Amino acid sequence: MRESSRLHRRGFLGAAGAAGFAVGTAGKVLGANETITVGVMGLGGRGQTHASTFAGTPGVRVAYVCDVDESRTGATVDRLTKAKREAPKGVGDFRRILDDKGVDALIVATCNHWHAPASWLACEAGKHVYVEKPCSHTPHEGEVLIAAARKANKVVQMGNQKRSWPKVMEGISKVREGAIGTPYLARCWYSADRGSIGKGVEGPPPAKLDYELWQGPSTRRPFRSNILHYNWHWFWHWGNGELGNNGVHTLDLCRWGLGVDFPTRVVSQGGRYCFDDDQETPDTHIASYEFGSDKLISWEGLSCSPFRPGDATADATFWGDKGTLSIIGGGYVVYDHKGKEIDKATGAAGDKDHVANFLAAIRDGAKLNSEIAEGHKSTLLCHLGNIAHRTGRALACDPKDGRILNDSEAMTLWTKEYAPGWEPPK
Repeated sequence: MRESSRLHRRGFLGAAGAAGFAVGTAGKVLGANETITVGVMGLGGRGQTHASTFAGTPGVRVAYVCDVDESRTGATVDRLTKAKREAPKGVGDFRRILDDKGVDALIVATCNHWHAPASWLACEAGKHVYVEKPCSHTPHEGEVLIAAARKANKVVQMGNQKRSWPKVMEGISKVREGAIGTPYLARCWYSADRGSIGKGVEGPPPAKLDYELWQGPSTRRPFRSNILHYNWHWFWHWGNGELGNNGVHTLDLCRWGLGVDFPTRVVSQGGRYCFDDDQETPDTHIASYEFGSDKLISWEGLSCSPFRPGDATADATFWGDKGTLSIIGGGYVVYDHKGKEIDKATGAAGDKDHVANFLAAIRDGAKLNSEIAEGHKSTLLCHLGNIAHRTGRALACDPKDGRILNDSEAMTLWTKEYAPGWEPPK
């Protein structure tokens, strides 16, 4: 085991705090023209995109790129160096980024089990945070992250970038302002053609992978051949299935458009229907969410077929008593009550607008489009859908905070066990 991997949360923070680590950038006020310095943690697909986006944004310096896989780190350093002529420092342990008082923000694009722990540690270190969706691995982690952000008074944005797409914002405003009358139903979908992950075998991890640090806050399990770098999504120990992987984006649109926060009832159906392999999470999944007596959201996920049910192009569709509106990519289409198209808009997509919003919040206090409390509400829908699936029954929830009512067994999945020294702050 590498030396850095033996530094658990408490030991590291205790040692670093004595050297001024806990101060970080807390209390630092950035001027409108001052460079924002960031570190990017996790260099898979999303991390690579974030490294390029932040590095290509005026007024931003990517000082660090970090991954527990050395081959990923080196390749990213080389690519950014060629593009920017300024080499970021490649590190394997993100705590080296937190230890640098010159870093203003941490970009978290890791596996799900790291999202919230890395984010609350960054807040404790005085850093702002851009954390990929879902913002937590369990409901409790989302609650802890909100508390950490409030305590540190830090900007924390979740990476559901559709919240910052101009024409999507316009379309959602139309739903909220009555363009289709009173909205009562929202449906969303995700489809993909994923193959089998097969049957993994235990063995030593790759030489360039720090598997001990990859596991981090999770309790230890042997390395298996079919976990990395993507299939961890399909194991409850590290991932949240397709619902947490992609469903969070469109569920967020539905919740936003209907103007609802926490559900009162959650129902889930589905399973692993297409392959006999090690995947634990469903490949075919339908989750429904009731909000009081007058609003409903449903999500349908098909991981083994690219053909979508319903509207083959829409990401989310809203029904009102006077019409329908579909969010499609970076735009929307409005239909009257008989299905005739009456309005339409297309617009830009991508990450730049969401990143710009995050940076504006750091610089001048601009309102975040997906502040962590909002990100938690949408992520919680994914958690509740998965808990309903895993328990095999409908959940009654408190509309004040989404907590599960009258079901102690289901509430055991509200949190999880952590590796010693990595427990969430209280």
